[in-house]
Amino acid sequence: MRYTEFSNILLLRGQSKKHIRAFTLVELLIVIAIAATLAAIAVPMYNNYIDRARNGTAMADIVDIGLRISTFQAEHGRPPNTLAEAGLPAQIDPWGRPYQYLRIVGVLNPNDPQLRKDHGTHPINSDFDLYSMGKDGASVAPLTSDISWDDIVRANNGRFIGLGSEY
Repeated sequence: MRYTEFSNILLLRGQSKKHIRAFTLVELLIVIAIAATLAAIAVPMYNNYIDRARNGTAMADIVDIGLRISTFQAEHGRPPNTLAEAGLPAQIDPWGRPYQYLRIVGVLNPNDPQLRKDHGTHPINSDFDLYSMGKDGASVAPLTSDISWDDIVRANNGRFIGLGSEY
């Protein structure tokens, strides 16, 4: 479209050639401020939604893996030594890291430092530990540490599956 055609369209709308109306700088700044405010509200809400969805996926995966481990234990009379032995060689959590598994029954004693511990420093499981290291990808054995609060853990021998901070 040529400039003369554009100015003719404006003239049809009642504008004169000398006074072509445009947005002022103040109007543009107000629109930008409104858009920035909406983005400042929407982005954290979206990130929170994504985190909750990933946590839910990890919890569902841990339930599934726990059932497969229980099936292996029913068939062989003992828990598997590794996830690969249970037929789960490449289980990846929603953050792209492998799920962590540790057999307890017949291998470790209750005072072993590798065991995940609750607030009273008691092991949270007696059969096996299964967890995702969560969003930050870091984890330590006691759930009292803030490093482990975002971990998705299996506790009470499968009766609790959720965030380490909620256990």
